Amino acid sequence: MTVLLYIIGIILFLIGISISIALHELGHLTPAKRFGVKVTHYMVGFGPTLFSFRRGETEYGIKALPLGGFIAMPGMYPPIEATKQSLVPAGRAGTAAGEDCAPADPADITADAPRRERRQRKGRLFENTMADAREFSNQEIEPGEEHRTFYALSIPKRLVVMFSGPLVNLVLGIIIMAISLLGIGVLTPTTTVETVVECAVPASEAAQRPADAKNTCQDDDPLTPAWEAGIKPGDEITSVAGVETEDWDELSGVIKEHAGQRVEVDFVRDGQAQSVTVPIIASERPRVDDQGQLMTNPDGSPQTVTEGFFGVGPVQEHQSLPLDQFPGAVWDQVTGVFHAIITLPVKLVDIAQVATGEKERDSEGLVGMVGVGRIAGEIVSTDHLEIVEKAQLGLGMLGSLNIFLFAFNMIPLLPLDGGHIAVGLYEGARRQINKWRGRGKIGPFDTAKLLPLTYVVIGLMLCMTALLVYVDLVKPITLDAIFNSGG
Repeated sequence: MTVLLYIIGIILFLIGISISIALHELGHLTPAKRFGVKVTHYMVGFGPTLFSFRRGETEYGIKALPLGGFIAMPGMYPPIEATKQSLVPAGRAGTAAGEDCAPADPADITADAPRRERRQRKGRLFENTMADAREFSNQEIEPGEEHRTFYALSIPKRLVVMFSGPLVNLVLGIIIMAISLLGIGVLTPTTTVETVVECAVPASEAAQRPADAKNTCQDDDPLTPAWEAGIKPGDEITSVAGVETEDWDELSGVIKEHAGQRVEVDFVRDGQAQSVTVPIIASERPRVDDQGQLMTNPDGSPQTVTEGFFGVGPVQEHQSLPLDQFPGAVWDQVTGVFHAIITLPVKLVDIAQVATGEKERDSEGLVGMVGVGRIAGEIVSTDHLEIVEKAQLGLGMLGSLNIFLFAFNMIPLLPLDGGHIAVGLYEGARRQINKWRGRGKIGPFDTAKLLPLTYVVIGLMLCMTALLVYVDLVKPITLDAIFNSGG
């Protein structure tokens, strides 16, 4: 049964990422068709085609490898004749603001152009490759359809087509976050007691005990105030030292501030209000940062802090995140993903060291598609999580992946969407400068010239994918490792 659930988890993950990719490509397809561009293919995945059908002029299909997708639009690499156009309008120089910046009549540019361009300067690196790319990009343009190519669009329309795909992933990621944080809610500690700690052991002393004795009280260990006062699981603490405690943070804060003092603790048990007076002991506790991570000294030993200790653990409940905090949660998620992408080269070096055995796998480091799929399988098959918790973890992964797809595709390098956006912005700026100089309209930028850089980017992406697949297989990150790290 566990194996079956594990497989179901992987399948659910593949379905989720495939839907995300399909919606991303639909984000490109919809405005492209709306602007009259001829779209010949809409494919989810790469590799061999598993299933396809044709509707109108577009073939829709699913391919074997769910590692991305694409739509095919003629004119992604403009014909060389189009890129060399420079036309000055009669009577005035430049074009009006907002006027279509494409050549006045693309049919005039390409009607007499041969299907295969002349191979000039054959000794130049990538010259033939660029010519082949232009030919392949424009081979499905029928006579009279030159105005329906991608390069014939105005710059603003091109930017809309290319940005709409990543935008869909961003919106989808935010919607999934809303379902998780606002619908299911955030697992929040309450003022209801779940556990009562029997003894209080200083952090420095606990660190020196054997692993099998860390959770066992010794005869000379002092008892906690909660244990001595008879506090029981299920009790709801309503106030400490006269301060009403509506949530765990308030309760914990008041206790920490009253180290070494006797205070009155009010609580409700079985519907009856009760009160006890207890001494809050001053205890040496591990010091953690704002993210709850253990802080250590330069020698690796844990940092400690002396604060008040009562000895209770809270019941955790799902509570809807306040609506005014949701934008901040989205911002933290998006900026966190962008920061991870900016530091990607450093993280890849770490992964390479893991692959060679120089370092241990960091549970908070990079994870590839194989690794995420394995974690999805573990989430569904584990017995340690409730169904709601499984659903929330799965939604969290899918939401994060969609925001990652948005951020990654915004990198200004071809063949990513951000590369096409960067080219469009450059071309728009170049045309505006020509307008100011009175040189009139010019043709589109020759994106085929960027093929060498494009191949380098593709090569690096393939190497990164292969490295992550290898590490995810031989040194995988497990769900238990993520929980133990506090991730």
